Amino acid sequence: MTEISTGGSKAAKGASALAPRILELVASGQASSRAELAGLLGAAASTVSLAVSQLVERGLIAEEGTQPSTGGRPRKVLRLGGADGFAVAADLGGRHARVGVVLPGGGLTNVSTVPFAIADGPEAALPRLAETLQALAEDHGRGRLRGVGLSLPGPVDVASGTVVMPSRMPGWTRFPIIDWLQERFGVPAAADNDANCMAVGEHTVRPAEHRQSIMVKIGSAIGAGVIADGRLFRGATGAAGEITHIRVDGGADTPCSCGNTGCLETVASGAALVRILRERGAQVDRLEDVVRLATHGDPEATRAVRKAGDYLGQVLATNVNF
Repeated sequence: MTEISTGGSKAAKGASALAPRILELVASGQASSRAELAGLLGAAASTVSLAVSQLVERGLIAEEGTQPSTGGRPRKVLRLGGADGFAVAADLGGRHARVGVVLPGGGLTNVSTVPFAIADGPEAALPRLAETLQALAEDHGRGRLRGVGLSLPGPVDVASGTVVMPSRMPGWTRFPIIDWLQERFGVPAAADNDANCMAVGEHTVRPAEHRQSIMVKIGSAIGAGVIADGRLFRGATGAAGEITHIRVDGGADTPCSCGNTGCLETVASGAALVRILRERGAQVDRLEDVVRLATHGDPEATRAVRKAGDYLGQVLATNVNF
């Protein structure tokens, strides 16, 4: 099993602790030099430099070329390494998870959907998922596994590596998801909210001049990932894109999964659309049924989708002016 730590000193241990976050920042394009990493991490430049050197030695980070500096020597440009490696990843949903292998450069292979009951809690659900990811790693050469990542349908405190206040994930609050993954797989791990992951993924394939964007994910709840000035914007509490529980006038007294009433998800989420159409007599079981009816011009489905769009638009209008 590959160990993250490379030494017993406090400096080495501190550097090793930064490894997952450094990989995340470099992979997402938020940082491409040691100086940028030090600024974003709020860590000493020497500690960050040691952590980067450790990752370079292991082939997880590569250095190529230089970029201009406002003073001193030109900065070496950092990128993900591991041309001979791969990562395994999973996108978690309420009842299923999409799993696959991430190749150097971001390509995906061996993508499939497997059962995953998030309501069972992490202790019950994660071991089964880990077995699936381990099998993928074995198929591609376990010794070349360079990392593991998860996207979750709830807020993640990336600083502590824990899930925080997820309204639809019973038993997950303060669960140390990143530590759990690293102990299980022995490689750097990353985890984040699914809407944030989507926002970063979309941003990386856009032209460099597109530095501001909002990615919205609609399912059982509604989430948004915000890119500001080319970087993922988390806000003061790390929940900048958590729009699902913003109150809207049309919500009235409809109860929400968070325990309050009148939240956006009660009138504009996939679950809300299914509920609304059922109340109107439509035979729908999931969001795909709603989309099918609306696509074929069903009046009730079309009316419900348009109204949901109105509510969502009202909330997004405030987000683009933050």
